[in-house]
Amino acid sequence: MCGSMATKPKKLRWYLALTASSPFLISAMFLPAYSARTQDAAVGFAKTNGSTKGPVDEKSMPFRIGETLNYHVTWAGFSSAAAVELSVPEHRRILGWSTWHFRASAHTLRPFRSFLPVDDQIDSYADATTLESRQYETHLNEMGSVENQILHPSPIGQPHRAGIPVVEVLPGTLDPLGVLFVLRTVDWRQTAEFRAPVYDGEDLLEVRARREVSNETIAVDAGNFSAARISIHLYKSGVEAPQESFTMWLANDVPRTPVLLQAELPLGSVRVELTFDWR
Repeated sequence: MCGSMATKPKKLRWYLALTASSPFLISAMFLPAYSARTQDAAVGFAKTNGSTKGPVDEKSMPFRIGETLNYHVTWAGFSSAAAVELSVPEHRRILGWSTWHFRASAHTLRPFRSFLPVDDQIDSYADATTLESRQYETHLNEMGSVENQILHPSPIGQPHRAGIPVVEVLPGTLDPLGVLFVLRTVDWRQTAEFRAPVYDGEDLLEVRARREVSNETIAVDAGNFSAARISIHLYKSGVEAPQESFTMWLANDVPRTPVLLQAELPLGSVRVELTFDWR
């Protein structure tokens, strides 16, 4: 099993992002700007191609600066495989854009750490209004290998500064960590399905999230929650990624707190549950 994990470092990145992820996983061709079916109003930025260069309207979002969520990871028979933290450290201006700074960090724990030492951090700088990716950073320390990468996604046709390398994407493209926060902005009581193009630094994919149940009780380390159950699927060139399925529960509270993620993957079953939240 360890050999398989060593050959798929990008997968670890996605799993971190989708839970803490959220930090998910994916890869596809350029897709149309994302949309939330049945209720465009549930995601106010769903069809916005504009930018935010003024003050951030924090009240319109379910998350706040200073929010910290801690998670416990069960993976492949290890009851304490890793600890994950999801946070919103600040607002920051990136290349003239006003952004939200989202951060996910993950550290494997003993005894699992003896097989797979991981200390990863992902930083997403998302447009303050649209939440499309403005800067995406991965700082990975996995099995003794250190890798740091900073990407600047830029909508096709958007002027950009000379000397700053950019990756051209369609307007509205998210990064893996940003997806988790975007899903929290959706009113799942009114929205049946949400789709978005995502760029993870290597591949372009489409994420499709569908409401399965609007309200069910979920028990995690942090307590019992009334939550919406959301299934998440990844597509490349219109074809669903095989042998990968995700289910996420978002609490039916004002912040739409991610309380639980379960994934069935080639590397085994993963359960990521909320242990503590601070706002």
